[in-house]
Amino acid sequence: MNQVRPPAVAGAFYPGQARVLAASVMKMLVGAAPAPAAPAPAPKAIIVPHAGYVYSGSTAAKAYARLASGRGTIRRVVLLGPVHRVAVRGLALPGADRFATPLGEVEVDHAAVARIEHLPQVCVSAAAHAMEHSLEVQLPFLQSVLEDFKLVPLAVGDATPVEVAKVLEVLWGGAETLIVISSDLSHYLSYDRARAVDAATVRDILGMHPGLDHEQACGATPVNGLLLEALRHRLHPELLGLCNSGDSAGDKGRVVGYASIAFLPETGHGH
Repeated sequence: MNQVRPPAVAGAFYPGQARVLAASVMKMLVGAAPAPAAPAPAPKAIIVPHAGYVYSGSTAAKAYARLASGRGTIRRVVLLGPVHRVAVRGLALPGADRFATPLGEVEVDHAAVARIEHLPQVCVSAAAHAMEHSLEVQLPFLQSVLEDFKLVPLAVGDATPVEVAKVLEVLWGGAETLIVISSDLSHYLSYDRARAVDAATVRDILGMHPGLDHEQACGATPVNGLLLEALRHRLHPELLGLCNSGDSAGDKGRVVGYASIAFLPETGHGH
């Protein structure tokens, strides 16, 4: 088997030319935050938005910039995002060997896949992945900040937070494994209403309350699953960025909310 999942939203959600894309991602990473005096520990997990880069790329970059100290350590990325186009029960694997972007190909971690594919909530659906942007838009960032990693891509449909958490637990690993949850926040509210709703949602996440609904976040199911596991593993959440499309793209009539949140071991968040 030698199946490649080709890019579906290159040239739409992000630049389709490799040189332009690489420069765009690097500019966002450089602008994300000043370098700390000492390298900060890499997060175990991050929540990042998945809109077009012009809307949410700068917010996502705030989380990806924090992975610098894990560049040579992280070898597996468990990437979960909600389905937008094809309904699926559970968590869907792509049935592909590699995911392609203009920056190259990322190999699927078949050894990790083998550890979860027997679970009843895990299925295979090439259709769920074919046009799905929530996972794809994260890949150029990961390709830019990590050296050599394999991917466990899961498109999350109709599932419970507990079902998600059980998959994450099997794949949790150590410092070599990064968990990325792709989710936007509120959708198509007025600017002021979105700011209020998203602030409350972020408070729930920072308070480790795994009860988000899909009005609060399109990736509520994987976010809730991560929160269950973060509680179990005693991770500490840190808000890195919060805005909406009215801040990044100008139109404040109907906006979409974006946040970047890092989850770190308790020993890694200061004194």
